[in-house]
Amino acid sequence: MPAAKGHLAATLCTPAGKSASTVMVLMSGSNYNGTYWDFAYQPQTYNFREAMNKAGYATLVADRLGNGASTHPAALTLTANDTAQALHGIVQGLRRGLAGAAPFAKVVSVGHSLTSGTSVMEASSYHDVDGVVLTGYSHALNIPETLGVVSTYHRAVDDPVFAGHGLDAGYLTTRPGARMHDFFDPGDADPAVVAQDEKTKEIFSLSEYPDGLMSTLPGMSGLISAPVLIVDGGRDRLSCGTGYSACSSAATLKAEEAPYFAPAARLRTFVLPGSGHSVNLARNTGAYHTAVLDWLDSTVGH
Repeated sequence: MPAAKGHLAATLCTPAGKSASTVMVLMSGSNYNGTYWDFAYQPQTYNFREAMNKAGYATLVADRLGNGASTHPAALTLTANDTAQALHGIVQGLRRGLAGAAPFAKVVSVGHSLTSGTSVMEASSYHDVDGVVLTGYSHALNIPETLGVVSTYHRAVDDPVFAGHGLDAGYLTTRPGARMHDFFDPGDADPAVVAQDEKTKEIFSLSEYPDGLMSTLPGMSGLISAPVLIVDGGRDRLSCGTGYSACSSAATLKAEEAPYFAPAARLRTFVLPGSGHSVNLARNTGAYHTAVLDWLDSTVGH
């Protein structure tokens, strides 16, 4: 798919033997690519894309610019706004009929971490989606913990996963072995999942963060006019505030977030108990799948 600084790699999947009028656009956070949504290990448990397709929803998994199989521009030219603009193009394309596919009547954006921020940016600017799912996101961003995660980054050219790929030296990734502490809670992580996650980890540019983090400040999210679901792990060190206080329950998270959204958002929240930042890869991620589908069925529809 064409974008301002290159092309986005994307895969459209539709329910087997069914037609779908609703499509979910799945974009991953800064340390992930499309495999986050389409996880190969024990897909019956961890594959979000597959779960949505089985429930009758189409999905489009897209890699951000500088990510996965998409174009890799000079790292420091990348911004979160680039992703938000690309998402807007995807939404419009899906409504018209993308790459020969039939047009979709309803489009739902689904983000994780950084791309939850870009989903807020897109939905608040263009009002062209029928629903927004924000995961690994809140206005209670824990800045010290976020800086702690940033301290685990290093140049991707120095990482064994990416050595020899000819990358721009501005691209970063997590240091080997850091992801368990950064994105998982040890009590809710399968070591085999963490090992697979290390193999499929992704690169990004810190230049994507400044405007992306603006979405966690008061104001922007209040402009969203579509229904919103926020999902966080109960042990998300980044998104749950000091001592995980914002994520003690779905009710607590809703009370924390409701002031930042307009009534049109019809805000709903879900907390996945025990999960770290990467809710797709928690042992009990099936409960999160169920919560998303319940929200979709009751709010957006097939």
